[in-house]
Amino acid sequence: MLLVTLIPMFIVLVFIIVLLSSLYVVKQQSVAIVERFGRYQRTAASGINIRLPFGIDRIAARVQLRLLQSEIVVETKTKDNVFVTLNVATQYRVNEQNVTDAYYKLMKPESQIKSYIEDALRSSVPKLTLDELFEKKDEIALEVQHQVAEEMSTYGYIIVKTLITKVEPDAEVKQSMNEINAAQRKRVAAQELAEADKIKIVTAAEAEAEKDRLHGVGIAQQRKAIVDGLAESIKELKDSNVSLSEEQIMSILLTNQYLDTLNTFASKGNNTLFLPSHPEGVEDIRTQILSALKAK
Repeated sequence: MLLVTLIPMFIVLVFIIVLLSSLYVVKQQSVAIVERFGRYQRTAASGINIRLPFGIDRIAARVQLRLLQSEIVVETKTKDNVFVTLNVATQYRVNEQNVTDAYYKLMKPESQIKSYIEDALRSSVPKLTLDELFEKKDEIALEVQHQVAEEMSTYGYIIVKTLITKVEPDAEVKQSMNEINAAQRKRVAAQELAEADKIKIVTAAEAEAEKDRLHGVGIAQQRKAIVDGLAESIKELKDSNVSLSEEQIMSILLTNQYLDTLNTFASKGNNTLFLPSHPEGVEDIRTQILSALKAK
């Protein structure tokens, strides 16, 4: 009776074990390659799946469908014989419509992609100078992407994006470039400073010239005012009832002008005055001035 009771339980246990071994789970954004007796059977999608137990069906691999990134460093030479190191990042993924080729045709897809990128870069970069490489690195990356994408599509891979993240010239070349750039900046700075000094000098000269011009205008106006004043005084004296000759009028005015000049000289803080040593000195000065005017 005990044996009869255990047999159903044993059958149930075996069934449960077989059932559990037949069930398997595939994660989201991945697929499972199922083989039967070593031959491809099917591609299992994400979720719960069933396979034949006892090793008849086995999961050969689980393939990621998510976006992957490969980073490589490529050393090559430009057209002007400068060695450069390029850091390249390639984003790729498995084509969901061609998973079997992605798994069975390539053993190491990442290495294969790197080889294609290195070959493409070593074909494109030597056509450009170092300056052109810096200017057109995005165009080169796009060209490499198209070339590698075409090759890898036959193996079930999609190249989403290729980026040249860094262009590093040889250390000596980089130092030389920095020195040239520094020298150019210093030359521009010197030119700017020289131009600024030139502007200062020209501005100062213009200011000095304007000052002299205004000073001359002031002197001319001053002299004109003096002459106008003398003319007005002469006219007033002529129109007055006092009978004076022109020579007498000029003598009075010149003497008055002379005394005004002495007064102005004394008002500027001078403590010494040079005057004639005898009373007739003033008359001598007047006579000398009149003689000078007549001589002219």
